[in-house]
Amino acid sequence: MYENMEELQEAIKNCNKCKLCQNRKNVVFGVGNTNSKIMFIGEGPGADEDAQGIPFVGKAGQLMNKAFDAVGIEREEIYIANIVKCRPPNNRDPEEDEVNGCINYLRNQVMIVKPKIIVLLGRIALQNILGKEYKISSCRGKWIEKKGIYYMPTWHPAALLRDETKKIDFLNDLKEVVTFGDKEI
Repeated sequence: MYENMEELQEAIKNCNKCKLCQNRKNVVFGVGNTNSKIMFIGEGPGADEDAQGIPFVGKAGQLMNKAFDAVGIEREEIYIANIVKCRPPNNRDPEEDEVNGCINYLRNQVMIVKPKIIVLLGRIALQNILGKEYKISSCRGKWIEKKGIYYMPTWHPAALLRDETKKIDFLNDLKEVVTFGDKEI
């Protein structure tokens, strides 16, 4: 267990626990307020994120930022991380050994941030955090409480690029996070 994000980030920057390290440009650690009560967890970096070393800066991230603006979330006030810290080739789903190589880094990030709310962006985040039995289509938009943390599963922003009808659900889920956060935090 690392005491702070700086120590953890230093430990991760030369990680070679899985094959994803072979083609990365940058480890995409996480970004935001390390004292936030709200944390967003995605799947893994895409090409833009790999190039810049920052999560959610590509088209999906730009769409997420617009949604944040619409509901009053300040990106600098939340913390954003991913299940895996290096880009899977061709944006494929992370494989189990890749997730296993990174998951303790993410757990450590959660322990340092100590969020009250975690927004799980998509199926990969949902199933790797809460369990393979959870399905995004049936859990999306519903609060799940475990060990004092409230989880809000929602669509991954990349899914909104493929299916615009999901944008309304995504916005409503974010509104619920803001409303719930104002009440509970």
